[in-house]
Amino acid sequence: MNTLLLDALQCKNYGRPPVWLMRQAGRYMPEYRALRKKYTLWDLFHTPELAVEVTLQPVNLLGVDAAILFSDILVVAEVFGLSVVFPEGESPRIVPQITPSDLLVTRDVEETLGYVKKTISLLRQELKVPLIGFCGAPFTLATYFTGKGVEWITHDPKNFHSLLEKITAILIDYLLMQVDAGAQAIQIFDSWASLLTPHQFLEFSHAYLAKIVNALKKTNVPVILFCRGSSLYPKELSLINPAGISFDAAVPLNVIREMVPKHIAVQGNIAPEFLLKATPSEVIVEAQILLKLMQKDPGFIVNLGHGVLPGTPVDNVSALVATVKSSL
Repeated sequence: MNTLLLDALQCKNYGRPPVWLMRQAGRYMPEYRALRKKYTLWDLFHTPELAVEVTLQPVNLLGVDAAILFSDILVVAEVFGLSVVFPEGESPRIVPQITPSDLLVTRDVEETLGYVKKTISLLRQELKVPLIGFCGAPFTLATYFTGKGVEWITHDPKNFHSLLEKITAILIDYLLMQVDAGAQAIQIFDSWASLLTPHQFLEFSHAYLAKIVNALKKTNVPVILFCRGSSLYPKELSLINPAGISFDAAVPLNVIREMVPKHIAVQGNIAPEFLLKATPSEVIVEAQILLKLMQKDPGFIVNLGHGVLPGTPVDNVSALVATVKSSL
């Protein structure tokens, strides 16, 4: 088993840094596009054998140091009796959208999302690198559920907090299920946190991220936090005391590292837009610069500032991974 990621999440990796990428499986890969010609996204997420195949693609083809479960942050909406639709060429959405005061009857997490558990179990039989499970953060999910999270903060904060509490409780059960099935690390995605003011971030995002991280402490499975705009909040996110924090590309990672305690891993932070537009030789240079800035940091994980963008040349992704893997 390649343990570089798990070692780095303990800030005890003394070899080369591990590398994996958010959205490392997806539309930029020809192998993935071939599957999408045969199956809908709903099919890929809900059929464990297909989800396994997609999860393994970047591991087998690129040699990344970790796999991340192929799923979607919105599948948890099914526990609330809501439907997720994946229109071709558009962002997924919740049907019907709700208001924060709507009464939501929750279903059993394992019964509803058992296909995710089966996917994880099958993956653990195949993988020789760690498997990362994940979920969307409460604020991001509430924004999808209602269609206008920030507006509800202004107009109905009490009920919006109530909705966040309900989502948080379900997410804790969902992540515990993933860990029980064999996930070896967890990443929480707060993709819409950048919509919030600093005060709103602390009240409507940070507080609920902390509840989830604290609930998962008993499992000893490391948790990574990712927010859009995370480079604005290194100290605040550090107070939650996750195993790692994934940072966007707005601030050099060595600068951010000075604001994050040494026992917390830092992940990132090459710009996805750069990876999309650069040449392979430029990617190699950029990766080497990052590696030099972060050399000998036992808690450094190479990743992007956000997910791999559609249209990114596979050669660029390969160049990034190969450069990291050949580093000392």
